[in-house]
Amino acid sequence: MQRELQWFKAVESYVHSSFQEQRNGSNKTPKEVFTKEHKKLVKEGEKWMKETASSCIVAAALIITVVFAAAFTLPGGNDNDGTPNFFSKKSFKAFIIFDALAFVSSIASVLMFLGILTTRYSPDDFLKSLPEKLIISQITLFISIASMMVAYGATFYINCTHQWKWTIFPIFLLGSLPVTLFAMLQSHLLFEMISSTYGPSIFPSKEEIGM
Repeated sequence: MQRELQWFKAVESYVHSSFQEQRNGSNKTPKEVFTKEHKKLVKEGEKWMKETASSCIVAAALIITVVFAAAFTLPGGNDNDGTPNFFSKKSFKAFIIFDALAFVSSIASVLMFLGILTTRYSPDDFLKSLPEKLIISQITLFISIASMMVAYGATFYINCTHQWKWTIFPIFLLGSLPVTLFAMLQSHLLFEMISSTYGPSIFPSKEEIGM
């Protein structure tokens, strides 16, 4: 649908403004004809966007729940005056930073997915608005997953580094697995959306065709 809109906008830019509102034999403008002919494509796009947003919003909500709970169950516990026992450790500071980053980015992702679900889904929304929301939501979801796994690794390092140092590297590999899988599964779609939304137009400009 985005490509169809880009095609329509490109053709519209070549046509004199007086013809853009000219009506055909059915008393319809080019815009009205385009909207009518693409009703099915708009419905299919709306269904896909809503299904994608609904699925991803569940994952983002789960991350919010996990990292919010982790922020109040600090690794190592607190001493008598409430100060975290491992406050001076760099790994503890890494846990705090990445847990907060995971929390904020997952909330941002949920808000963007909600924005997708509540969009009116007019044809023009598929040109910039919806693709941009999906790009931002996918990026923030990836950041939240990556940050959550870093926070998990930092927690494991704080609690187990003295007893089982040999497990640090295997745990690091296991922690990177979900991030890698998400990147592999979503990277193609994300790069495609970025390219079609922000990349060079597939249509030549007026200067290139000598208009």
